[in-house]
Amino acid sequence: MRDGLQSGGKWGTVAAACGTRVAGLLPPSHPGSVLVDRGTLTFRGTFEHSLDAKHRLTVPAKFRAALAGTIVLAASPEANANAPRSIAIWPSESYDRYTDQAIADLNPLSPKARELERFFFNYSHDTELDSAFRVMIPPHLLGYAGLDREVVVTGSGRSLEVWDRAAYQTYSEDVLLRIPDIAASFADTA
Repeated sequence: MRDGLQSGGKWGTVAAACGTRVAGLLPPSHPGSVLVDRGTLTFRGTFEHSLDAKHRLTVPAKFRAALAGTIVLAASPEANANAPRSIAIWPSESYDRYTDQAIADLNPLSPKARELERFFFNYSHDTELDSAFRVMIPPHLLGYAGLDREVVVTGSGRSLEVWDRAAYQTYSEDVLLRIPDIAASFADTA
């Protein structure tokens, strides 16, 4: 062996951080060997996918390691004329932090607080990716978001979102027209 080279010396333990079954098999420079802190990963990008006949979605490859283990499928709370309904895919710990933060300062006896809690927990579902990196979307969440076969998976920072493809196209065109006004409205309050 030449000086400075060690067989396996730079290989990392991927599975310990990602929960996958490929511990130590990929070098750190390999795209599949990114060590992930599931609490700080930023989900980015837009991907066109199709649900199979059993309503399973294949998760984009770049997010599989971050979504190893328990994940939460949850109804997105934004549902109005400007944002159609979608389903979010969260690492379990991130969803717990999100919901804890949302309800932390609410009076637990308030009817509105109870409705918000019910929404978060009645319209969410704990699951895992199968061996083919798919997740089955339950019927009540399919109906909530109006999902059929053709979907778009988008990164939304702390989670992925699954949208009906046609609904997302309409939403995306609208938000791109409105984003200068949206950004300016935040600048006015600073």
